[in-house]
Amino acid sequence: MKRDWRDKMHEIIYEADTKEGKLFDVALLWLILASVVLVMLGSVKSLDTKYHSFFNITEWIVTILFSIEYICRIICIRKPWNYVFSFYGIIDLFSTIPKYISFFLLSSSGALLAFRSLRLLRIFRILKLAKYVGESNKLKKALLASRTKILVFLFAIVILCTILGTVMFLIEDETSGFTSIPKSIYWAIVTMTTVGYGDIAPQTVLGQFIASIVMILGYGIIAIPTGIVSSEITRQSLKSEDIKTVSCTNCSAGNHARNATFCYKCGEKLNS
Repeated sequence: MKRDWRDKMHEIIYEADTKEGKLFDVALLWLILASVVLVMLGSVKSLDTKYHSFFNITEWIVTILFSIEYICRIICIRKPWNYVFSFYGIIDLFSTIPKYISFFLLSSSGALLAFRSLRLLRIFRILKLAKYVGESNKLKKALLASRTKILVFLFAIVILCTILGTVMFLIEDETSGFTSIPKSIYWAIVTMTTVGYGDIAPQTVLGQFIASIVMILGYGIIAIPTGIVSSEITRQSLKSEDIKTVSCTNCSAGNHARNATFCYKCGEKLNS
């Protein structure tokens, strides 16, 4: 079956197996980085005062380019609402509309303050970077696969901090800052995570001994989630060898097997 222009556009925008798709992704990466740098530099008052016109014109150019990309993504997919209400679709929208909204707010009172606030929303464009970094998919899958183990681990840490906080409340007095059990639990969490604000500190010998144990435990506890996620990343790396970047033109689902002919989500025939 002969492919129409929408299929070709979909291949370039949503996939990275072709030369055109890779070039599009690289160009989009640089555009995202440029837009984020503009937001950062524009927040510096001295630079904004001196180069305000340059920042404004450049931001309009970047915004228009992102708007074109957003429209093209909607046009080339048969079920556009799947993209519009997807995570990256919402990010694309939120990072594009502030410039247009600020244009209409300039005629109202307090427009300058609203404009400065809306400009900050464009920083969300940086979230799109993860989509174009191949290893981010492995990390996302590894985090999802290990979420149950991590939640159980965090629940155990909460229980341990509750016990340690209660013990410290019994050992120390109010002059040391342990005025309540919740306050003592807060101290246990801060100490175990090796943050150590120093606003609460044990004064008794026994309290300092327990605090030393909590600090040592903190170093070992921090390494556990890292080990859980690392093992899942290794497992996902082995699986990813059989995955290709072909995206469904009907529902935009990705991560299909290399020998897949039809979409696993909607059953649409995939582009070769």
